[in-house]
Amino acid sequence: MTRVHLAQLLRRPLVGGDGEVVGRLSDVIVRLRGRDYPLVTGLVAKVGGREVFVSAEQVADLDEGKITLSSPRVDLRHFERRAREVLLRADVLGHRVIDVADVELVRAYDIELERRPDGWALTCLDTRRPPRLRGFPGGRAARPDWRDWKSFEPLIGHTRSAGVRGPFARLGRLKPADLADLLEDANRTESHEILQTVHADPELEADVFEELEPDSQTRLLRERSDAEIAQVIARMRADDAADAINDLPQSRRQPVLDALPAGQRTKVLTLMGFNPSSAGGLMALDVLTMTGSSTVAAALRAAGEARALQPEALTSVYLVGEAQRLRGVVTLVELLQADPVARLDDVADRDPVRAGPDTDVEDVALLMTDYNLLTVPVVDDEHRIVGVITVDDVLDVVIPEDWRRREPAPHPAHHVEEPGRGGSPHDRPPGS
Repeated sequence: MTRVHLAQLLRRPLVGGDGEVVGRLSDVIVRLRGRDYPLVTGLVAKVGGREVFVSAEQVADLDEGKITLSSPRVDLRHFERRAREVLLRADVLGHRVIDVADVELVRAYDIELERRPDGWALTCLDTRRPPRLRGFPGGRAARPDWRDWKSFEPLIGHTRSAGVRGPFARLGRLKPADLADLLEDANRTESHEILQTVHADPELEADVFEELEPDSQTRLLRERSDAEIAQVIARMRADDAADAINDLPQSRRQPVLDALPAGQRTKVLTLMGFNPSSAGGLMALDVLTMTGSSTVAAALRAAGEARALQPEALTSVYLVGEAQRLRGVVTLVELLQADPVARLDDVADRDPVRAGPDTDVEDVALLMTDYNLLTVPVVDDEHRIVGVITVDDVLDVVIPEDWRRREPAPHPAHHVEEPGRGGSPHDRPPGS
């Protein structure tokens, strides 16, 4: 198969069938096709100081030395970019794209085009930075790292063209924490485009904002209107929502609170009354409680139907008596292993570990370590359960800041199942 590289094609002459030079190549236009390779639909040529469009149907051959046209006649009207057109030099070459497998932003240093049955298509990217001294006498040129285009998600700076990827593309397959990592590494333009894609799923968008570091979260929220901030915060966990609002400029907190749904606003205001680094400031307010006379089967059924509770807080069922006073706890594993008709009073721990709302988070961490707990209930002075604190929230606070900023561990590979082209570009022999 014939392959050419964009870096070598640019500024090459366009030659008509009569051998006359018509102009020089300025850019290559492609159309994204979802799961298939982007198809070349035309060229942008520089003719006499102006950029004009040359249809792909007029291109007889692409060669790194010259581009041969089937006819020397071209339309000399000034090229005007249309919506949904992607320009490889302007939008991809030298720009960063998302490596979906490794969940990182990498730069496209060159682009490979391949002649296929339906025309020329973009099939590979070279993401290895070329050395400054490539070609220096006695130096060794680094071998390009050609990788399949389907391993990447493009970031298209042209707003009217970005929609060609569809509302989700492959970003929807990444975990919220992975998307948050991408946003923290992205520049302003890149982050806006990633968020535009994530915005198609409001629940995912809220999960991503929960995973962002406070500085990044505040920076991205502040660029939105009060109503837009409220739309995101309304879907966040109440403890994360309270932290997000506390981190906003004071002049914007009340307008955002006023725009929240009543239920979320009540939860957020409750949590904002506690020190953010205390058990009360970190706890989740939604807890699964039942009476001791309930059966194991009823508790398991209630846990299965508790879809509104955050999964991290749903590790146990808490037994309560009069006025929601905490009387015991039983884990879901213990429920699964118990007789379905047994009463909760008979299988529960009747003296559960607990914390008060003002308990320092480091003390909560010690309790979790000493008793091997994933959650700790939070009770008031009357021993009434008011919330539950989860181990992930504790770790967010107690992990030192310098640990957070260390070089992250490599991501396990994300397998992106896409139809191949009969062999991975990674399997090519050197120099092919």
